[in-house]
Amino acid sequence: MVPEAAKAANGRNVRVMFQDEGRFGRIGLPRPCWAPSGIRPKCPSQIIREYIYAYSAISPKGGEIDSLIAPYADSKVMELFLAQVGDRFKDEFIIMFMDKAAWHTTAKLRTPENMAVLFLPPYSPQLNPVEHLWKEVRSAFFANRVFDSIGAVEDQLFDALAYMNANPALVQSFAGFSWIVTSL
Repeated sequence: MVPEAAKAANGRNVRVMFQDEGRFGRIGLPRPCWAPSGIRPKCPSQIIREYIYAYSAISPKGGEIDSLIAPYADSKVMELFLAQVGDRFKDEFIIMFMDKAAWHTTAKLRTPENMAVLFLPPYSPQLNPVEHLWKEVRSAFFANRVFDSIGAVEDQLFDALAYMNANPALVQSFAGFSWIVTSL
């Protein structure tokens, strides 16, 4: 499957990326945390159903990450995100792996000319390195936090994704699955 997609590269370098969306909101879930012996930590939580979505794509070999924060998860936003990634790596050919969410498989979705989309097997989130990005972001930036507004969630998500973008070695450490890196 990958060799056939790479034929469309026409001599350009090939970049393999994995994509996923994550939902972030104001529902606070308590997470384990450290406290001195004999002291019970306070772990605030709330149940307010307001969400935003982060679209991210990771290049596991180099640890590069590209992200977009949006109010919805649909084919229009997905198309904007793919165009953003295609533009950032315009001199390369991108093989983008993603799951089969409805907005990924619609016939209306247009992909950039420098990108081929391949789908991961159904029910296999463990194959997508971006799932580990969401785990890192949630544990380091969202654990035991209560947000006053969806704007505060967006600000925190922006800071988290900017931090990940500025630290490709960290991204590589959790996204550089050996079966991906050794096959590139």
